[in-house]
Amino acid sequence: MPSTPDIRRAVVIEDDPDIRGLLVRILTKQGFEVSEAESGLPGVELVRNVKPDLVTLDLNLPDLDGLEVCKLLREFSDAFIVMLTARADELDKLTGLDNGADDYISKPFSPRELQSRINALFRRRLSPSADTAARSELERATEVQQSLLPKEDVVVQGYDLAGVFRPSRSVGGDFYDWYRTPDGLHLTFADAMGKGMGAALIAATVRAVMRSMGHRQDLDGAFASASQAIATDLDSSNSFVTLFHARLDAASGNVSYVDAGHGLALHVTAGGGVHRLPSGGPPVGAWAGSAWPQFSLDLAPGDSLVVVSDGVLDVFDSVEAFTGAVLAAAHGQDSAQSASDAILALAPAESAEDDVTVVVVRRLLEDSAA
Repeated sequence: MPSTPDIRRAVVIEDDPDIRGLLVRILTKQGFEVSEAESGLPGVELVRNVKPDLVTLDLNLPDLDGLEVCKLLREFSDAFIVMLTARADELDKLTGLDNGADDYISKPFSPRELQSRINALFRRRLSPSADTAARSELERATEVQQSLLPKEDVVVQGYDLAGVFRPSRSVGGDFYDWYRTPDGLHLTFADAMGKGMGAALIAATVRAVMRSMGHRQDLDGAFASASQAIATDLDSSNSFVTLFHARLDAASGNVSYVDAGHGLALHVTAGGGVHRLPSGGPPVGAWAGSAWPQFSLDLAPGDSLVVVSDGVLDVFDSVEAFTGAVLAAAHGQDSAQSASDAILALAPAESAEDDVTVVVVRRLLEDSAA
């Protein structure tokens, strides 16, 4: 490749300023030096000058069609080209690939999907020695990630708890943590942006900081202090963390929580209803000066709090389909463990590109708890 082994460069060719800014941010957090252009011809010249390893290319540009830009780039560049478009019909997809694109993503896209596609592309270029070193790092990252999970089952009178975790082949930053308190339970569920050892170490930092704030009574204040404590590490590593932190008062069934960009916690009722809990702000580390409000919900006997990672969401075409599938998997199960296993099975290991994590906290029916 034209760039040095230690520096990866990317060019973003996108006319929409909001999408362009998002792409720049995602790629920067993946370690790329990013340049950007808002139309085709300037983008071609930028690629010629920068000699990037990766180009993201919008299909609908104001001057040239993205397919034409792709053909021009292939005359002099061997960079990976990922095409992004809202035109998702099969003809456009095949034409884009025939014109030299390496991959194709339809808008709207998730940051995690783009990241997974890019990682898959660059794995193709690993030499045997680099591949061995990468496997060694992933093994170490897996060990770090596994060490973050609770070592013992937590028993809370009147509740059934279970958590399952399955790492992906590339190892991300998923983890969950829980521990008993005099009133009930503290639960943390997080996903650090990135892969490998870097994401695992960020996750370890988040876990330690969140535990250190457990003594504070004001949940939103404790969360704000925790976010400030890890901000420097996140900034220096160009990372951010989606984070769900909850405190259960066992006697009343009240759950107070803060959701920072996670958005994948659900309240499943005993009667078969489901409500996705609102996210209260951006991921930690995404924007300086962010604040996150405290929310609460009440778990009635037979209700469950279900928290999952986006490795499950990625299987489905819509949030609505995801929510319905989680409800169908969780409702009516004999235990929190069987519900967790059923939700995990929604994202088969052979096709999952990301870590898959599930936590279920179910309040037992009063006769079961007696």
